[in-house]
Amino acid sequence: MEHVAIDLGGRESQVCVRGADGQIVEERRIRTDRIRSYLEKRAPSRVIVETCAEAFSVADAVRAVGHQVRVVPATLVRALGVGDRRTKTDRRDAQKLSEASCRIDLPSVHIPSRLARERKTLCGMREALVGARTQIANNVRGWLRTRGMRVPSGMVGTLARRVRELRDPLPTYVERNLKALESLSEQIVEADKELEQLAKQDPTCRRLMTVPGVGAATAMQFVATLDQVERFPSAHALESYLGLVPGESSSSERQHRLSITKAGSPRMRSLLVQCAWAARRTRGAHPMAAWAHEIEKRRGKRIAIVALARKLAGILFAVWRDGSVYARDRAASPPSLSPAL
Repeated sequence: MEHVAIDLGGRESQVCVRGADGQIVEERRIRTDRIRSYLEKRAPSRVIVETCAEAFSVADAVRAVGHQVRVVPATLVRALGVGDRRTKTDRRDAQKLSEASCRIDLPSVHIPSRLARERKTLCGMREALVGARTQIANNVRGWLRTRGMRVPSGMVGTLARRVRELRDPLPTYVERNLKALESLSEQIVEADKELEQLAKQDPTCRRLMTVPGVGAATAMQFVATLDQVERFPSAHALESYLGLVPGESSSSERQHRLSITKAGSPRMRSLLVQCAWAARRTRGAHPMAAWAHEIEKRRGKRIAIVALARKLAGILFAVWRDGSVYARDRAASPPSLSPAL
C-alpha cells in the first residue's frame, strides 16, 4: 500500500507519495480543490493529512474514492519531525508525514459527520453574533462611564433603548454602535429561534433538554461535540474528553492534584458551566442543586459549580446513551471529591 501525505493549504497543497518500501515515488503541488480527482486515479492508499480547516472535507473526499484516511492531530505532528530544527516547508512537512506513516499506523482524530459539522457551525455562528454584541455593548458602557453616566440595569438586548432614554440626542459615533446593537440583537433572536426549532425536531436533543439548566443551545452543541455517543466507554471518559477532570503532577511518592485540565472543546465546557450556574440559581430544592450546595460548603462556590458541570456532562451522556429522559431521583447521589477550577 502506498502512503500519500498531503500538506493542505487554502489554495494549493503539497503531496508526497511513498511506496510500501518507504521510498518516495512522487512529489508534486496540486490545487486543493482538485485533490479528489487526483486521488481517484490512484490505487487504494493510506492518505495522511494534518488537522486544519480543510482537513475534514478532504477526509470525506478521500473516503468517497476508496482510500484510507488519517487526520493526524496538530499536537502530534511536531513529535513526528514536522518543523524540527526550525525548518518548516510544505515539501518537508509532507515528507515527514509520509515517512512516519510508513513506520507506524498513525492515530487519527475522530472525523465528525457532516451533520455534526453543520450543527457545530450553526452554534459557532450564533456565538460569533453574541460575542460581537457583547463587545459593542461593553464599548458603549465604557463611553457612558467616561461621561459619568450610569445606565439602568437590564438585558443587553434593551441597552440601546435605555441609553437613548438617558441622553438624547447622542453623538453620531455612539448612535452607530447602538444601531449595530439593535441589528445584532435581531439576528441573535432569529438564530435562537432556528436553534430551538432544530433542537425540538431532534429526538436526542429533546431528551437532553429534560436535564435541569440545559436548553437548545447546550443540547445542540453537546450532540455536535460528541457526534457518536458510542465513542465514549463511560461518563468519566467523556468528562475527561471535555477537560472537566482534575489534572495531576505526581512523581515517586509525591502526589499533587491540579485544577481541571481544560482539554477538549472550550465552548462545550463553558456551556456546561453556564448550565450549572442556572441549575444552582433556579433549582434550589432539587437533589442535584442540593448536592452542589453540600460541596460548596466544603470547597467553595466555584469548585462546586465545576463539579456540577462535570455531573451534568455525565448525566447528559447517560441520557443519550440509554435513550432515556432525566430522572430527578437519580441525581441525588452523595457528593464526591470535586475538581478545582
